[in-house]
Amino acid sequence: MHDLLLVGGRVLTAEGMADVDVAVAGGRVVALGRELGPAREVLDCAGAWVGPGFVDVHTHAREPGGEWKEDLATVTAAAVAGGYTAILTMPNTDPPVDGAPTARYVLERGRAIGRCTVGVAGTVTLGRRGEALSHIDDLWDEGVRVFTDDGDVVADAEMLRRALAYIGDRGGVVAQHAVDATLARGAMHEGWVSARLGMRGIPAVAETTIVARDLLLVADTPCRYHVQHVAAAGCIELIARAKDRGLPVTAEVTPHHLTFDHTEVLAGTDPVFKMMPPLRTADDVTAVREALRSGIIDLVATDHAPHADHEKDVPFEEAPNGVIGLEWAAAAVNSAVGLDPERFFDRMSIAPARLAGFDEHGHRIAPGRPANLVVFDPTAEWVPSGTMSRSRNSPYLGRRLVGRVRWTIVDGTIRHEGAASRA
Repeated sequence: MHDLLLVGGRVLTAEGMADVDVAVAGGRVVALGRELGPAREVLDCAGAWVGPGFVDVHTHAREPGGEWKEDLATVTAAAVAGGYTAILTMPNTDPPVDGAPTARYVLERGRAIGRCTVGVAGTVTLGRRGEALSHIDDLWDEGVRVFTDDGDVVADAEMLRRALAYIGDRGGVVAQHAVDATLARGAMHEGWVSARLGMRGIPAVAETTIVARDLLLVADTPCRYHVQHVAAAGCIELIARAKDRGLPVTAEVTPHHLTFDHTEVLAGTDPVFKMMPPLRTADDVTAVREALRSGIIDLVATDHAPHADHEKDVPFEEAPNGVIGLEWAAAAVNSAVGLDPERFFDRMSIAPARLAGFDEHGHRIAPGRPANLVVFDPTAEWVPSGTMSRSRNSPYLGRRLVGRVRWTIVDGTIRHEGAASRA
């Protein structure tokens, strides 16, 4: 007898989307087809897509050091509620993940209390200070494959060049927080809205200057290079050109940069709309949507960044950057972009798993594969009203979305049951 039987859904298989049932036993997919026999639990997937669980390569879990905002228990609860079966946590913790002890702590805690697979990125530089490379060999030995000073840019060109050489030799990834800090001393996008509000702005060139410089360095010193949270249209042309030249470049976009533009700040200057890079113009939003559709931008990453209420409940200019998003990222992308199911799972599951090295995740469904699955209803309408996260800093709370997770299955076990029914 099977453990689970998923019936009636549209399933992402090696041949494409197919109307087949999925049988799960012993933590793995064991059969696709019809009339697959009895199961202990039967899930009615009619009207839904069944695919590989979502993978996030940009999660701020805040542990260690910021547990009043979030920890590995709450962040993985939020993740599975949003259909994620694996997350890559960012290293801007306290202490930062610049050596083996902190990496080992995060990975062991994730295995002990996490509701999904937890990976960890390491810093590029010690303490994220940009002065010396982190303990890359020790981090590599712990299984770290992605390196980033996220929250800060690696500003020094020589330091980045050394990182590209060292990490590139090992086949790792350098992920860049592509915002020039000297141009990013404002609070929102530099444009007519910032002028009307009298706020100091952050120009789009704060992003493009870093991307342009870094791509020249990657051409000189080849290494897998990933552009985090693209928001400015000018970055897209640079990334497209680099890909045309065969450079090993990937890029991500967040759900909020696919959804909102800088005019949201006009309605009360709510700090839930404050993030880095800032929300840009409607033309930028259109550009990143099209780049995600075309594949110039490879994947969606949440940049889930929890902050406590008291930290965000301050004037806009003084509030910390960042919003949470794991629980409704898929719905937000579905609502804003409307990808077909194959591209949807590629951008949400397959490409991010490949980037982060999550070998047990992000595969088209086939017998023998680990049963890390999501059942996603692309037409269900709902309004998020609460969160599994410890923080509530999200512009999506109270906003109607289209698309909802019915089930999240991790290693063959149901970890989340949402708007679902059992046959």
